[in-house]
Amino acid sequence: MSARAEINAILSKLNPLAPKGYFIGLHIRFAAPIMQFQTYSKEWADHYSTKAYALRDPMIAWGFSTNGAVRWSAVPVPDPFNILGDAASFGMKYGVAISHGPISSRTIAGLTRADREYTDSEIEQISKQIRLLHELTEPPESLTKAQIEALRCIAEGDRHAAAAAKLGITESAFKARLISARERLMARTTAEALQRAKEYRLL
Repeated sequence: MSARAEINAILSKLNPLAPKGYFIGLHIRFAAPIMQFQTYSKEWADHYSTKAYALRDPMIAWGFSTNGAVRWSAVPVPDPFNILGDAASFGMKYGVAISHGPISSRTIAGLTRADREYTDSEIEQISKQIRLLHELTEPPESLTKAQIEALRCIAEGDRHAAAAAKLGITESAFKARLISARERLMARTTAEALQRAKEYRLL
């Protein structure tokens, strides 16, 4: 099973556990996740963004302070902007926050529902899936020489035929190198692979 398929399988297990949506920020570095997934309503996502809540969210503050899991109702972090109260008005009344990984590459997730608190067993199940996602999306420490050469050609603006000629390989071999680079970087497109390679300082 490909990494992308494994990620989708994990997300499909989380969907029924978060009827009012979730947000998962994977490997947050320099204040931004390298990959994120969100199923919150568009109304809440727009409201959250307009209010710049990410800078003030007690869930995120808690997530950067520790590893583990906590119900929203028990978060030991002040909420002076009443973000959790605001979320409840959008039907997100109960939630759980999960934090995992080193501070230099932390994964933080929030899942929510409208009807009741999460049970201990549900929180354990969610925590396990978030840890799996974190491990599955761990950025590679290196690329092969062939992958780096192929991505550099694209970065320099070469078309596939020209890049293949420059490297002394067939065009199909060049495309195969790009595909392997995309798979290693878990990117959907070559442009996304190039961006990730730069972010991970692999080029």
